[in-house]
Amino acid sequence: MNKVSFVLNDKIQEVDFSPSAYTPTTTVLKYLRSLSGHKGVKEGCGEGDCGACTVVLAELSGSRLHYYAVDSCLVFLPMIHGKQLITVENLADANGGLHPVQRAMIEAYASQCGYCTPGFVMSLFALYKSNVKATREVIRDAITGNLCRCTGYQPIIEAAEKACKIREKDIFSVREKQTIKLLKQINSAETIVIKTDKQRYFKPFLLAEALELRSKYPNAQIISGNTDTGLRVTKKHELLPEIIDISAVEELKSITETQENLSVGAGVTIEQLKQASEKSFPALFSMLSVFGSKQIRSIATIGGNIGSASPIGDTLPLLMAYNAVVAVANKKGSRVIRLRDFIKSYRTTDLRKDEIICSVGIPFPEKNQIVRSYKVSKRKDLDISTCSAGFMMELNKKDHTVKEIALVFGGMAATTRRAVDTERYLLGKKWSKPVVEKAAELLYKEFTPLSDARSGEEFRRIASRNLLWKFYEETTSNK
Repeated sequence: MNKVSFVLNDKIQEVDFSPSAYTPTTTVLKYLRSLSGHKGVKEGCGEGDCGACTVVLAELSGSRLHYYAVDSCLVFLPMIHGKQLITVENLADANGGLHPVQRAMIEAYASQCGYCTPGFVMSLFALYKSNVKATREVIRDAITGNLCRCTGYQPIIEAAEKACKIREKDIFSVREKQTIKLLKQINSAETIVIKTDKQRYFKPFLLAEALELRSKYPNAQIISGNTDTGLRVTKKHELLPEIIDISAVEELKSITETQENLSVGAGVTIEQLKQASEKSFPALFSMLSVFGSKQIRSIATIGGNIGSASPIGDTLPLLMAYNAVVAVANKKGSRVIRLRDFIKSYRTTDLRKDEIICSVGIPFPEKNQIVRSYKVSKRKDLDISTCSAGFMMELNKKDHTVKEIALVFGGMAATTRRAVDTERYLLGKKWSKPVVEKAAELLYKEFTPLSDARSGEEFRRIASRNLLWKFYEETTSNK
C-alpha cells in the first residue's frame, strides 16, 4: 500500500512513502512545516511539553465527529490515517472571518509575542468543540499542555470563558456531514503496510492481524499513543526499522465493567480512563488528573504506560496497589498476569516477544479498603514524578489493626516496587502513631534511590517516609 490518507483543508490528502521526502516516522509537525500554508504550527520542545505544535484531530465516533488536541511532534504520519487534521489556518471561514476562539483571544488581549498563540488557540478550539461545560477548572486543564512566557494565563482563560459561553455554530458544524463523507471514503479495513529502504511500518485494524504481525516481526516496536517511543525519534534521532502501530485496533479500546473489576482495553487512552474512573476509582481519577496534559492524555494509552515499565510511570504504583492484572495474548492464546509480577527489571516486563498487551483488569476496592495515590514533583502539572506512591490498606473493624496493606512506590528503585519490609512490620499491628513512626523509620531505609537531575537520594527517602505519614493523617483525621 505504502501510503496513508487523511482529510486536510477539506480534501482527502494522500502521502505516498515511495519515493517520498517523508518516512513512516515523519511527525505530523515536520509534515506540516514542510507545507507552504501551515506554518502556524511551531516546534518548541519536540517532546510534548510546550504545546506550540498543538493541532486538533477529528475522527468518527458513531455518527458524529470527536475533536481532540494533540502534540503533533509526537504523532507519526501513519497514525492520522482516516482522521481529519486541523491546524490554526483552517479555523477561519472562506471570507476570512475568524473563529470565535480566535476573536476571543484578540478581544481579551491574550497574545503578545505570538509564538505560542496558535497552540493555545487549537487547545481552546478542541475545548470549544467538546460537550464539556467550560468551567475555570476545565479551561485550566485544557491549556495545561501549553506554555506561555509573556502574556500570562489570565487573559487566555478569559478568552476561553468568552468563546465557550455561547458556543455558536462554526464552519466545522456546517461542514461536518461533508467531512464525515470524506472520512468514510478512506478505506480503513485493510492493514496498511509501508515499506521503505530502511523501515517497515504496519498498521493493522484487527487484533488477529496485529497478533499475526507480532508473530512475524517479534523485534518490531509496538506503538499506540507513541508519547514515549516518539521521543526516541524526535530527541534521540533513532531509526526504528520495524513498527507495528496498533492505535487503530478497535478491539483494544473497550471499557467493560463486571462485578469484580473494570476491564480496560490496552488501547484506551489515559483521558478515557480518567473519565471512566471518577466514580468507582477516585484515587485513580485523582492521579490521572495530573498525568501529563490533555494533549498527552488524549493519545497516550494505558497499555503503553504499563508496557513501558518505567520506574516513574504514573499509573504503575496505584494499579499495583489495586492489585490489577494484565491480559496478554499471542496468536496461539492468552494469559493473565498480576501486574505486581509483570514488571521484571528496569524497563523489562514478562511480555514475550510474540505477545501484545490486550487489557488491564482493575478490581473494585472492597468496602473497607482505603486506597490513595500520591505524586511528588517539582510542579503540579505536566511533570515527571520525583517520587510517587499507591497505597491500599484494610483495617480490622474491632481492634483497628492492619489486616491488609500494599505500599507501592515509583521513583525509588529501578522498577516500581512494594515496601515489603515496611508492609510486613505493619501487618497485624494497630494503625496508630507509634506504629507508623516505627514504620516510617523502616521505610526510610528500605530503598536506595538514585540521585539525578530531578532530586537526590536523601530527598526521595524523606519524601517516601512523609507520604506514609500523609496517608496516616488522611486515614485518621476523622476518627
